[in-house]
Amino acid sequence: EVDFYSSKSIVCFMKRLAYFIFVTLACFSSFAAEKKIQITATVGMIADIVKNVAGETADVISIIGSDVDPHLYRPTRNDVLKLQQADIIFYNGMMLEGKMQTVLERMAKRGKSVIAVTRELQDQGYAMDADEGYLDPHVWMDVRGWMAAVEVVEEGLSKLDPAHSKTFRKNAKSFSEQLEELDAYAKERLATIPESKRVLVTAHDAFGYLGRAYGLEVKGIQGLSTESEAGVRDIENLVTFLTENKIPSVFVETSVADKNVRALVEGCTARGHPVEVGGELFSDAMGKPGTYEGTYIGMIDHNVTVITRALGGEAPEKGMQGELGSE
Repeated sequence: EVDFYSSKSIVCFMKRLAYFIFVTLACFSSFAAEKKIQITATVGMIADIVKNVAGETADVISIIGSDVDPHLYRPTRNDVLKLQQADIIFYNGMMLEGKMQTVLERMAKRGKSVIAVTRELQDQGYAMDADEGYLDPHVWMDVRGWMAAVEVVEEGLSKLDPAHSKTFRKNAKSFSEQLEELDAYAKERLATIPESKRVLVTAHDAFGYLGRAYGLEVKGIQGLSTESEAGVRDIENLVTFLTENKIPSVFVETSVADKNVRALVEGCTARGHPVEVGGELFSDAMGKPGTYEGTYIGMIDHNVTVITRALGGEAPEKGMQGELGSE
């Protein structure tokens, strides 16, 4: 004789079990579908490209923060761990990251997806040579040149995650259009500087691409890398140049000590030619996270606006989008 009550309990239990399994599988599938790509970039300028192209599909980590000099940076154990845990890594590729490049090249040989965003620029012969025998890594100073890095990031992400390739392509196109506007602003504003004053003197030689793209003569006290030292004669020669050409301003950098720039100012003053510090520029690092200057567009907008106004040109105080100095 069948125990009806017992059979009914079993049926009820099985229904509940089936429902539990269904919900669990649905949650697991949802989690799997929403799992984001883990991306590590070396510096903020590269991380900003990646964030714009990847959008909501990825979590992006930048290793070298704001106000930090990448030329002198040494990776920590925690940095290496972040690199190991990443699905894909983007870096400059022209010795910007100094000691870290050796670690990245070693990882690439072991099969990790490691991509130099300047790859196309090197292949096309766009990269500038440097006195130290290296290529100049500061390519982001030329907005149009940096747009090539956007294409490299899009290609790398699409290869890693083909399912989101349309999203990456759409985001890359949108970001590139914004960079077109930034490039046009830089050309227009810097062109207003009087021709005799179109000289940019900074702490180290990080603005060569900007000078080539927008028609400025650029002189850095230190060389391409901040590891090089400026001698007394280097400073004296620049003092003579500034005095003879009546250049009104020189510039300090957020990631480089300002002692050499201050020495220039003192030397010019002693010779009867007052020179001002025209402002602080972003060279190897962007502004603080969460600020407009903490984005690539904000970084370049700031530099262009500050340089233009300090050297006698015309630019809105708050920059291209009226956001300079805003959080």
